[in-house]
Amino acid sequence: MPTYDYVCKNCDHEWEVFHSMKQKPIRKCPECGKLKAERQIGAGGGILFKGAGFYETDYRSASYKKAADADKPKSETKSDSKSESKSSDSKPTSTSSE
Repeated sequence: MPTYDYVCKNCDHEWEVFHSMKQKPIRKCPECGKLKAERQIGAGGGILFKGAGFYETDYRSASYKKAADADKPKSETKSDSKSESKSSDSKPTSTSSE
């Protein structure tokens, strides 16, 4: 639920209210009691990253990181060791008759 800023056009009182987006705007000023309150248009709360070293991938979910690791190609050292073991497992065929 968002926080809304309100200002009274009668007494210039300003305040914030935390309520649902579906709820109708407040019309009555809590300070003077007049029906002159208006909801203000605000910039909203944004995320500010200050300093060096912030990257968009720093705050990824665990499931995203797991999927990214699965997409990475296997290293060459693992593939080389597999090819060596396959060649040593195969039995050499003898062409000479004994």
